Amino acid sequence: MSASASLRRVVVASMAGTVVEWYEFFLYGTAATIVFSKVFFGQSGSDLDAIFAAFLTYAVGFVARPLGGVVFGHFGDKYGRKTLLQFSLLLVGASTFLMGCLPTFAQIGYWAPVLLVLLRFLQGFAVGGEWGGAVLLVAEHSPATSRGFWASWPQAGVPVGNILATVVLLILTATMPDAAFLSWGWRVAFWLSAVVVLVGYYVRTKVTDAPIFVAAQEEVEAIKASSLSVVEVLRYYPGKVLTAMGLRFAENIMYYLVVTFSITYLKVHAGVSTSSILRYLLVAHAVHLVAIPLVGVLSDRIGRRPVYLIGVLLTGVWGFVAFPMMDSKQYPIIMTAITAGLVAHAFMYAPQPALMSEMFPTRMRYSGVSLGYQVTAIFAGSLAPIIAVKLLEVYKSSVPIALYLAAASAVTLVALAFTRETVGTDLADVDCADAARV
Repeated sequence: MSASASLRRVVVASMAGTVVEWYEFFLYGTAATIVFSKVFFGQSGSDLDAIFAAFLTYAVGFVARPLGGVVFGHFGDKYGRKTLLQFSLLLVGASTFLMGCLPTFAQIGYWAPVLLVLLRFLQGFAVGGEWGGAVLLVAEHSPATSRGFWASWPQAGVPVGNILATVVLLILTATMPDAAFLSWGWRVAFWLSAVVVLVGYYVRTKVTDAPIFVAAQEEVEAIKASSLSVVEVLRYYPGKVLTAMGLRFAENIMYYLVVTFSITYLKVHAGVSTSSILRYLLVAHAVHLVAIPLVGVLSDRIGRRPVYLIGVLLTGVWGFVAFPMMDSKQYPIIMTAITAGLVAHAFMYAPQPALMSEMFPTRMRYSGVSLGYQVTAIFAGSLAPIIAVKLLEVYKSSVPIALYLAAASAVTLVALAFTRETVGTDLADVDCADAARV
């Protein structure tokens, strides 16, 4: 098999798992507003209170993600990316399938949200281990001159998973009455995850770890290194971990304001129907899918930092423009606002895998990128919908939400100022510099 054909197979394997896991993760985020706030938290006093309670369980998945990143990062650096990716896929699939089997609050009372939280924790734990392994499997196989493009494809798996989830929900909501959908229809979307998991698992059995990882693994075994890679990366590269976290901050908040909170804003504040919201998101996810690899190419040509800067600046102003556009209740204007948000997000999201991979040596790369990527989710993505819902409830205005997003962009702008340009970096050179330092 040629090198290019082998690389394409690796990309497909990485995307397959990413599609599966983000199908399920987005499904939960959408269901938190449309279904769970009524089925598991319907005893609350108002729609926003119920949605707020549902988003708290949504946040549990984000709290679990750093733990998953640490555990999967350690064993992924020790035993390989492929093995851990297969396990994470099965774990997230099982937890999502079981969510579709849960009894409601009316049937078992508070045990219903308790069981939902436990399954959400397992789902977040698995997703926490997924991202680092998926992007590294591609990044470590990619040539230095086009790593931004190839490593962006696992990121493109996110909108694909979101599209699948949106299509399933659109079909279900369009073909059955609201009462039937809330009673049992929503469960079908969660049960379908089993089919997607089996396909993704099979594809991932067909790839191997990159030669640079195998060589680094042999070197670590030769010197009988026994320390945890997560401890090592914090010992030798704490500044890079913090920088990666800062780069992630605005991107993560932006994404969940666009794809999760906007559902709440449009449904509760602007009075837009569920089916219309799902159609808007479907178009936006499709544009996001196209934008990510294109921005990846751009990052190979002009650098990671300039591309990221564009995304940060667009994110800082998006809230001030987008929410008034949503208030218009006009289909083309609302769709433009949501789509523009995901395009701005792509300018930060696409170069992330290559940029973060080029920051850490191979022997601790899984732990390094997982820490930088997943820990931030606790303070960023997990809280973003909760904070936004509360701001909307208290101030009855989108301006405080826009200010919140602008402040997050300022944090990422500072992190970007401390980030070294890495375009064209040979990962072997990063390993040599690490060996000399240690």
